[in-house]
Amino acid sequence: MGWVRRHGVTLFAASSTGLLAAGVLAWLLHGGTVADVLWAAAAVLGLGYSLWLLGAALRRREPSVDVVAVLALAGALAVGEPFAGAMIAVMLGTGRLLEARADARARRDLSMLVQRAPGTARRRVGDAVVEVPVDAIAVGDRVVVAAGEVVPADGHLLTRAVLDESALTGEALPVEREVGEDVRSGVVNAGGPAELLATTTAAHSTYAAVVRLVEQAQASSARFVRLADRLAVVFVPAALALAAIAWAWSGDAVRAVAVLVVATPCPLLLAAPIAIMSGLSRSARAGVIIKGGGALERLADGRVVLFDKTGTLTVGRPQVTGVVAGEDVPAAEVLRLAASLDQLSAHPLAAGIVTAGAVGDVPLPLPDEVEEVAGYGIQGRVAGRAVRLGKLAFIAGDEPPAWALRVRRRAESDGSLAVYVGIDGRPAGAVLLQDPIRPDARRMVRALRASGIGRVVLLTGDRADVADAVGHLVGVDAVLADHDPGAKLAAVQRESAAAPTIMVGDGINDAPALAVAGAGVALAARGATASSEAADVVLTVDRVDALADAILIVQRARRIAWWAVGVGMAASLAAMAVAALGFLPPAAGALAQELIDVLAIAIALVAVLPARTHTVTLSSDDVATAQRLRAEHEAVLPVVEEIRTVADRLSTARPDLGPARRLAQRVQDEVLPHEASDEAVLVPLVERALDSTEVTAALSRTHAEIAHRVARLR
Repeated sequence: MGWVRRHGVTLFAASSTGLLAAGVLAWLLHGGTVADVLWAAAAVLGLGYSLWLLGAALRRREPSVDVVAVLALAGALAVGEPFAGAMIAVMLGTGRLLEARADARARRDLSMLVQRAPGTARRRVGDAVVEVPVDAIAVGDRVVVAAGEVVPADGHLLTRAVLDESALTGEALPVEREVGEDVRSGVVNAGGPAELLATTTAAHSTYAAVVRLVEQAQASSARFVRLADRLAVVFVPAALALAAIAWAWSGDAVRAVAVLVVATPCPLLLAAPIAIMSGLSRSARAGVIIKGGGALERLADGRVVLFDKTGTLTVGRPQVTGVVAGEDVPAAEVLRLAASLDQLSAHPLAAGIVTAGAVGDVPLPLPDEVEEVAGYGIQGRVAGRAVRLGKLAFIAGDEPPAWALRVRRRAESDGSLAVYVGIDGRPAGAVLLQDPIRPDARRMVRALRASGIGRVVLLTGDRADVADAVGHLVGVDAVLADHDPGAKLAAVQRESAAAPTIMVGDGINDAPALAVAGAGVALAARGATASSEAADVVLTVDRVDALADAILIVQRARRIAWWAVGVGMAASLAAMAVAALGFLPPAAGALAQELIDVLAIAIALVAVLPARTHTVTLSSDDVATAQRLRAEHEAVLPVVEEIRTVADRLSTARPDLGPARRLAQRVQDEVLPHEASDEAVLVPLVERALDSTEVTAALSRTHAEIAHRVARLR
């Protein structure tokens, strides 16, 4: 019985088509009576199927347009038009089959996410590795992920790993992750065995949240689809009235049957859901989970976008932006020792320092005698040396050196955080950290404007000076700073009164604003939060420009849905008028309606096909080139940082130009070749990707300016 239920549409379509074809063959062989019997059998089968659909809708207390099919089939049998009845049955069966297949194709990308969730995990217990149910993983467990396995829970990497993150990000190439970096459940280990420290259970992990979001997306229907249902219900009495008028005017019941045959509103019922589900599917492929068609509609309607700052327009994680060395210890050694000690720290800044220090093939040594000093910092021993990290008073006491005071002033002016480092009882350097602006933020704002967004607002709880700086760099229209959750909610309500809104955030404090906005968008690339539960749309990729792609996709899906419905319904109305005038008999009307259905569904399926997005896709060779250039860029950053350090130490009283001369030589030997490589390789790469030479003009001018300034130092 279960098999019949699953394949009932296919069985009905095959049976009705087979009976129609057998009747046509009998008719060609001059067996008219046999043909009429076969066609009548197909019509009866279709009538039974239609009555079953109508009964199911009535039990759900939902309006149904299957009443048109029931009347058309019954009328065809009553007036002796078995061929028309058979055609209606085939039209009903093939239409439902096309709908089921198109819906399955559109849902495939969503369902694949659910199906690949891991069922077991490998937990390290002492020196042994034990396979356990994935639900048994607890916070703090050491989890081993073999090659090819799906990461079962979110965590911090304890070993380096090569990960395939395409299921969550859409990025086709494997990504290398270093010790200390966060890793999300749902990604695949594309390298050797890797080990991580679980920070969530499987049930509360990123991938489990994505699965829940997918289920919500599959469960709801769009306002457009519901509108289609309502329009179809209005269409039924209009079709019945036209059929009655045609019968009364002509006195011929066959005309009424002909009108009913072409009146089935399949384009409205089938095309709209197919186009909407296709939009959901393509958005999921781009890393954007939309919680159903209603959310898709609201996202497409948005004209004002409000962004939270931290974690949305900024990266949301402090990253090392500079290392200042004191008098005796090189900057690289300061960072290495600081990162080694911070491996056992739970402080929010520790992960950024560890990630910056764990560069290269040499592992960081584990510290001993580690002690957290509440409110001040952390201390311990690394490779036999006493190391301290924390506040300036904790490192230098009441008389900090001059360089430390300069670092403090620099941090205050830049909006940075300074973590001071002491080695063997002496101040040795400082590590500067910032929450940088996302590299794709400004591009995303421009893309939103190109998609029809008229106003972009930065809405944050941060202080005004920091918010204004970020807003200026990103290019927003207005900055609303110092807003707590209640004030954010009020601001969204004010903006919503003027135009449809989209609110984008990632924190718990954003949840009320996300819930009240026309469409709430949450960033959940690093795990589920209250914001993702309150939001209508969830970005599972750690890129905000995916939102601009999603808006383009949903606008296109809705536009295609309207085209499919408009073309199909216009053709049906025209056919109804022709049938009412007596120029379209039932059999020919059934053939015409079948063609109209196929046309409408074909138009709706266009939404599944790839289309223009804002994100530029690079070839694998270009990606490898860009990654190589980025590695070169990061390699010369210490030289650039040294320029500030050397400049700070210069004095007009007794200048020591030795460090400046050595630095000038390093800039000549290391920085200039990198700039030349960027100009020769990166600039053409960007021009090819964006199909424009204008976008690289500023970059080329910068390269020329750097070369000019260095030449003046010779």
